[in-house]
Amino acid sequence: MSNNQSSQKRHMGQKAVNRISNTFIYILLVIISVVWLIPFVFILLQSFRVESTYQVGYVLPQQWGFDNYLRLWESNFKTWYLNTFIIAVVASLLQTVIVLCMSYTLSRFRFKMRKALMRFMLILGMFPGMLTMIILYRVLSDLGLTQANAVPGLILVYIASSGMGYYVSKGFFDTIPKSLDEAARVDGATRFQVLRKIILPLAKPIVIYTILTAFMAPWGDYVFAQYVSFGTSSGMNVAVGMYGWLTQDQINNWYTTFCAGGVIVALPVTILFLCLQKYYVEGVTGGAVKG
Repeated sequence: MSNNQSSQKRHMGQKAVNRISNTFIYILLVIISVVWLIPFVFILLQSFRVESTYQVGYVLPQQWGFDNYLRLWESNFKTWYLNTFIIAVVASLLQTVIVLCMSYTLSRFRFKMRKALMRFMLILGMFPGMLTMIILYRVLSDLGLTQANAVPGLILVYIASSGMGYYVSKGFFDTIPKSLDEAARVDGATRFQVLRKIILPLAKPIVIYTILTAFMAPWGDYVFAQYVSFGTSSGMNVAVGMYGWLTQDQINNWYTTFCAGGVIVALPVTILFLCLQKYYVEGVTGGAVKG
């Protein structure tokens, strides 16, 4: 009887410790979330401020309105936003096709120098992309894909090395039994039919994960886009175009409009991520295996 009582006491003590530790963890997470959300709330509030267009020392607007959002559509924001949308959609679709085909090939086929190729791509992917910026600009400039024609040039760069991002998708494909492929092949299916009708329906999380990551990268890119699309408004993406409103001679006239543009730019990615978060997490965890 005493042993049972001591066991119950230990169990209750452990539950109390777990409850206290969980409480501290939740409090910490709430604090981190609040700190993380403060800049976004500030930008949202400033986007509705209409009493002035420059930076002020208070957060809550004295006069509320949609003037800044209306002003967006009277500027070049429409062109920048459309350019960004085209770049992100086309790049995400092409990158997804390339990454999934590369991942399926490396997961299912066994050929000479396969592991050497995988290691080479992993090592090559460790080098920062900035090392190639000068030569990439020279190539795009020679092809006439800079400044006003920067949109197709940026798409070309974003998809050029996308096959090297195979690792997570390959890890997910490795978790799908190869016996399914073999059974379909016995029934007369081609490799493409196996991929399209059997593997991809089972790999929905990794497909959505690939689309999301491929979409978000060009959607928020500034560094390389600025390097390629400078000087001509018609070829800029939204990050490069809006950055021009923050220069010393423009910021007092465009600050609140810049905040409104930031809200409009953030909405599609936020909604997309919230709707597909389940598949995103499944894709990351399912692909995090050795292969």
